[in-house]
Amino acid sequence: MTELEKGPQGQRRGRGARERILGASQKLFREQGINRTGMDQLCEAAQVSKRTAYQHFAGKDEIVTECLRRFDPEVMPGVFDRTDLTARERLLAAFELPASGTDGPTPLCPYIAATVELHDPEHPASQYARDYKKAIAARLAETAREAGAADPEKLGEQLALLLDGASVRTRVLNAESFPTAAAIAAVLIDNAIPVTAE
Repeated sequence: MTELEKGPQGQRRGRGARERILGASQKLFREQGINRTGMDQLCEAAQVSKRTAYQHFAGKDEIVTECLRRFDPEVMPGVFDRTDLTARERLLAAFELPASGTDGPTPLCPYIAATVELHDPEHPASQYARDYKKAIAARLAETAREAGAADPEKLGEQLALLLDGASVRTRVLNAESFPTAAAIAAVLIDNAIPVTAE
């Protein structure tokens, strides 16, 4: 048996408590928002004491940031790293996000939601969200360059803005906006990439 990782206060962590806290946090933040989720409620949902929660995390801010770090480890790489698609097809595949699969309101992109709720551009979660959004635009630009776009940075930024707009509109209307965004993306891509590029 390996030694259990220690929390920020140097105390031994319980088995599975950290993952339960993060799982409960992701669910509660998605369902009711960050600001409406208190530590008492979070601990109850995770079935841990507040003491255990604070052994794993310095506070709620750290939990929010860690939830964002873990949210999207495979979704976009699953698009950008596909070898069965051309670069142009990968750009369009970024708009083929799975439906929420819930009967309730469509969840807002957690990076946008966290930034809006936190109101603090210097908050660690806001900084992480900003870095993530810049990385997505950079991956889109890199793929646009591979596809032969005349101005790949411009196309990458346009597509990133379109993705974020589709996410917000989907939440506000509680109706899928990604098919419309995909149609707009196709026009942008066709205008930016010469027919002979691929």
